[in-house]
Amino acid sequence: MLVLKTESAYIKKLQNGTVTSPKGFMATGVFAGVRKKDKRDLGLILSEVPASCAAVYTLNSFQAAPLKVTKESINTEYKLQAIVCNSGNANACTGKQGEEDAYKMRHTTASKFNIPEHYVAVASTGVIGELLPIEKIVAGIGELMPVHDVVGGEHFSSAILTTDLVPKTTCYEFTINDRTVTIAGAAKGSGMIHPNMATMLGFVTTDAAIESNVLQNTLREITNQTFNRITVDGDTSTNDMVVVMANGLAGNDTLSPTHPEWPIFYQALKLACEDLAKEIAKDGEGATKLVEVQVEGALTDEDAGKVAKSVVGSSLVKTAVYGADANWGRIICAVGYSGVTIDPDLVDVFIGDIQMLKNGQPIPFSEEDATAYLSEKEVMIKVNLNLNEGKGKAWGCDLSYDYVRINASYRT
Repeated sequence: MLVLKTESAYIKKLQNGTVTSPKGFMATGVFAGVRKKDKRDLGLILSEVPASCAAVYTLNSFQAAPLKVTKESINTEYKLQAIVCNSGNANACTGKQGEEDAYKMRHTTASKFNIPEHYVAVASTGVIGELLPIEKIVAGIGELMPVHDVVGGEHFSSAILTTDLVPKTTCYEFTINDRTVTIAGAAKGSGMIHPNMATMLGFVTTDAAIESNVLQNTLREITNQTFNRITVDGDTSTNDMVVVMANGLAGNDTLSPTHPEWPIFYQALKLACEDLAKEIAKDGEGATKLVEVQVEGALTDEDAGKVAKSVVGSSLVKTAVYGADANWGRIICAVGYSGVTIDPDLVDVFIGDIQMLKNGQPIPFSEEDATAYLSEKEVMIKVNLNLNEGKGKAWGCDLSYDYVRINASYRT
């Protein structure tokens, strides 16, 4: 168990937590026949009571039908009680029929669990431009039997995957008003990851008491520091979003920025989102390494984030990392076209703890040590612009031969 000190309390990371860990949440996943292989492809998260909610969505102009339905659900009352998600088919660019199918998923789920339709969010992921096998999904919804235990959460996490190699989950526990509060999450994503808002599927559950408007503002702010700081291939998907449900069953006083223990909740939600974001970057299609870029010395935190995202998103940097080539010239090139203010005569660059550029000038370093470091599974690149105190991070992965192989045959 990892314990992180924050303010006057501890935030504990639970190693075996799932979306069912917060009080009052259940989940499950089944094989409905959407995918060609016998794998779970339909998942559900269900809260015992209506929950405050928040969501952020892809900014791709081609937004899939499930996003329209989910936005409509949330905007009706700003409450959710269930999320139903299929993998294997994105239900994107499918016209009027696609919308009807997404609404049918919502209606069928609401009917099965006897809740209002606008308490159901819908999500889909997979191949674009093909109609859902809606009758299989309707039958699959009939088989959903959510449970409170870890197994239910694990089945949900596996049901939402496409080309992902591993499920992505996280869970934190902390104390607010002497009540134990839990935040947990599950995500999918390995390709078409270059978020503008939240290009992926991420689902976060918490038993904290918080109003939807406060949760929405908080999620948007944290997303800009986490999910918006990852990139795998520079493509922004049509479908993806992050949804948070907070059912209040922990029994704490309602949270807001004026609550004395607000920083604890904020930090825990940020940690959960950062964990999921890093797991997505680490599991990028064909990836062999997780790459983290840390930038400091920028004029603002926003500038630092832009530089970090530019570096981690560079195809040339990504291929250099894959080949364990300490080609720092590719790093400063990405810094230079990031669009933020820099002074080339002040920039420092490190790969790991090995400095290669100081005040814009190359300095001697051991190529052997650099190659050995770049051969590890996790790589850190550090850039100091030496202009001010702005700091930021971004995460991504290397670019391998397997990325081309996977995406060249995605539909087959």
